[in-house]
Amino acid sequence: MFAPREWDVARTASLAAEYDLAISASLGLTDEVNISSEDEDTVRRGEEHLTTVLQILHELGSSYLCGVIYGPMKKRMGPVTELEVRNGQAALGRLAATAEGLGIRMGLEIVNRYETNILNTAAQAVDYVRQIGAGNLGAHLDTYHMNIEEPDMFTPVVAAADHLEYVHIGESHRGYLGTGSVDFGAFFRALQLVGFDGPIVFESFSSAVVDPQLTATLGIWRNLWRDSADLASHANTYIRTALRSVETISLH
Repeated sequence: MFAPREWDVARTASLAAEYDLAISASLGLTDEVNISSEDEDTVRRGEEHLTTVLQILHELGSSYLCGVIYGPMKKRMGPVTELEVRNGQAALGRLAATAEGLGIRMGLEIVNRYETNILNTAAQAVDYVRQIGAGNLGAHLDTYHMNIEEPDMFTPVVAAADHLEYVHIGESHRGYLGTGSVDFGAFFRALQLVGFDGPIVFESFSSAVVDPQLTATLGIWRNLWRDSADLASHANTYIRTALRSVETISLH
């Protein structure tokens, strides 16, 4: 939901009802609405932007807001500053209070070094959200990013277990699951071990269907698929099979 004020709430609600779908929203921030900015006016605009998203989600009966909602989704040319961290945490504390009143939980997506300089690992995210101390604010793991930044696909899940709100399943090249280098076996075993029962969502990108601005932001320069229905069907089967498989293993 990059442009919430342009969002067709009525159509979204209608489609969700027609197909019996639950709704969550994911987005990244831009420099203009960066809640981790050192500029107070920019922080204010960012809070207003995310508050609008929360209000729309509440209208839609949604319980989750996730993504890179703590800073710009872009490569930064230097490390994050202490002031940027403080401003972002303060803003998220206020937003979490608003979200709690609307029955919404928030997950901060941990992404790779080319998309943020704030949270690249589960350990960083756990420390960050602990300092904020909001009960409805936690970590959002994504296997695509973990495959770049983490030492393995098991221990970060265990480390983030008490703060894990949301999971994205994505392959190393963001195409069909099982055709890249992500160790999904270890990841799903870890989810089973910690008893994660939140949303597990497939995420993939192709410029054949993705908004041009997002395609450029994410660097989707080659298409690994064009048939989204086939891709979704494959992912649905792959994830459900993996979850069923780890249910049969005694991990204790």
